[in-house]
Amino acid sequence: MIRINLRDYYPFYKSDFFIEVTDEIAELFKLFNRKEHADFERRRVYKAYYSLDAGDGIEKDIILLVLSPDEIYERKLSNQELYAAINSLPEKQAKRVYAYFFLEMSKAQIARIEGVGESTIRDSINRGLKNIEKFIKNFF
Repeated sequence: MIRINLRDYYPFYKSDFFIEVTDEIAELFKLFNRKEHADFERRRVYKAYYSLDAGDGIEKDIILLVLSPDEIYERKLSNQELYAAINSLPEKQAKRVYAYFFLEMSKAQIARIEGVGESTIRDSINRGLKNIEKFIKNFF
């Protein structure tokens, strides 16, 4: 049995409070202290003083993306260009590109729905992407 001071492990103890614990418990306390010190050193070395769960508002700044009016306008124009490029594709190609990229369907799912081979869908999507690229290059 080892005698430990709980004040060393728990900050809410205002005065010394000694108890006897088994060797296993004392070893667990030492292991906990070592891990806590290692975490402190890791934060100090890598200057990682902030945590996303710290409650200090930093995570809100990271997660909440606030765009300027110029950035909003640029995104709107980019989306319009993209939709115009997709609309310039033949109907089947446009549907396949839309299903793959916007609806996040797999090529196998699209092939199964349309009753064609997966290689046909893959080639159609690749040709569609090349046509979109040409359209956007000509747009500028």
